Amino acid sequence: MSEKPTILVTGGAGYIGSHAVLALKDAGYGVVVIDNLVTGFDWAVPDGVPLVRGDIADQPLVEAALREHGVRAIMHFAGSVVVPESVENPLKYYHNNSAKTRDLIESAVRVGVPHFIFSSTAATYGIPEESPVRETTPQRPINPYGMSKLMTEYMLRDVSAAHDMNFCALRYFNVAGADPQGRSGQSTAGATHLIKVAVEAALGKRDGVSVFGTDFDTPDGTGVRDYIHVTDLAAAHVLALEALMAKPERNYLLNCGYGRGFSVLEVLDAVDRVTNIKIERRMEGRRAGDPDSLISDNRAIMNEFPWEPRHADLEQIVTHALAWERKLSEIRGA
Repeated sequence: MSEKPTILVTGGAGYIGSHAVLALKDAGYGVVVIDNLVTGFDWAVPDGVPLVRGDIADQPLVEAALREHGVRAIMHFAGSVVVPESVENPLKYYHNNSAKTRDLIESAVRVGVPHFIFSSTAATYGIPEESPVRETTPQRPINPYGMSKLMTEYMLRDVSAAHDMNFCALRYFNVAGADPQGRSGQSTAGATHLIKVAVEAALGKRDGVSVFGTDFDTPDGTGVRDYIHVTDLAAAHVLALEALMAKPERNYLLNCGYGRGFSVLEVLDAVDRVTNIKIERRMEGRRAGDPDSLISDNRAIMNEFPWEPRHADLEQIVTHALAWERKLSEIRGA
């Protein structure tokens, strides 16, 4: 049996990227990480995995790494991800997420890397006209974050038609949780993800949780979202890689979610149950552009890949996020 190839993971010192590194290593792949450590952490990269400190737009650096390590595929996670910030500073998002990705793709083409897996988002759908959301649902982003990701999907489509490269864009819904073995988790200070915020509040790192909007067209009036465990998401990336290598003529555009949703209040209730602590809820007005419900239709990924989610349980997601939050306090000496 031939040795498995080496994969470059951009943003591999960040939240989702670090879990993809673990999944690749666990599956026997070689891995090299490139990360500028603006939001990532060098300690999130496992021992034995080379860390190239630098920017994905530094083409001489990227191309040297691709050649030196004999990279056969790129998993691209590097970028900016805070939706409200993208509205306030759109040029940052078009620079980090679109322009720099264009440079990265060009480097891949120059070196002859044949496979590319892209971290896309359900934000490309904007406020979808249907729920659950299918891959064929019109993509109409309502913020620069979603548009910057959609632009990359278009770039990959066009580049794959012109060059010897196939790609998979995975459109994430709400990613949460942490590695069940406690090897990585969400570590960014000031994160805006609900489950991260809620477990911080349960541990006394915040004085409560803001609930943005109580008048949505949902059973309890709060927004409903499809939460996917980060480890299941990382597993989907490995399966995407294997599909691209097995069928070099195919591209994939696939939703990543569980196909069911939980409201903000249901998530907070789950955190209360897991921690046995009642989190203070502060009811506030809606944020602009928040859809009532955002749930994936995940039948396509289930049909295309042998993907079997192992952590599709809200309390398990919360439990793993909580365990990581406690570990993070130890790492930081907080």
